[in-house]
Amino acid sequence: MREGYEGTGPGTITPDGCAVELYSRLPVGDEPDVIAAAAPEGARILELGSGVGRMTHALLERGFTVTAVDESAPMLERVRGARTICRPIEELDLGERFDVVLLASFLVHAGDVEVRRGILRTCARHVSETGCVLIQREGEDYHDDVPREREDPSGFTVRIASSEPVGAGVNSVRAEYEFPDAVWTQTFRARPLTREQFEEALEEAGLTVDRYLTPDRVWVRTVPRD
Repeated sequence: MREGYEGTGPGTITPDGCAVELYSRLPVGDEPDVIAAAAPEGARILELGSGVGRMTHALLERGFTVTAVDESAPMLERVRGARTICRPIEELDLGERFDVVLLASFLVHAGDVEVRRGILRTCARHVSETGCVLIQREGEDYHDDVPREREDPSGFTVRIASSEPVGAGVNSVRAEYEFPDAVWTQTFRARPLTREQFEEALEEAGLTVDRYLTPDRVWVRTVPRD
């Protein structure tokens, strides 16, 4: 288990505290539509942190070719129809370039600065000169509007129970997922980033913002810096 990360509940728990069975149950939202609108038709996508393939499968259905990367073999066992690679994102070097590199699940907010830098370098290393990196950021009040909960129409409750500073600009976040037959928790480290800090981190990795894709600026299209 990574330091500062923990998970509880039925089934396998990955090194970052994610429960494989939980993520197999979670529905995919409108993220695939946001991605599809920003990507060239039929693009080759490198999906970093694919998990069980919730977005992978939706993107395959939309005609994209996907290479799914995750550090958890049990997660990747749930992925169907895509090439899979089991490796930490920050260590990945495939010697290939892709039309789109996808970094979702707020992974750009990794608590460890060196891990974040490694992740962004991986994005820059694998995107083609004319391609783009699509990144999902935390909402701007993610760590302020706590505790909060949401009832999902599919029949479960997701709750951000706490977000507490643990030093050096990092928060420890506890999320809870309550289903009628099971409860999972996940505790993880996250580094809040202002818009300016986020854009500075991109510049350091050789990327720059092309445009924000959603009004809340959670989804961003970035491109290689000239």
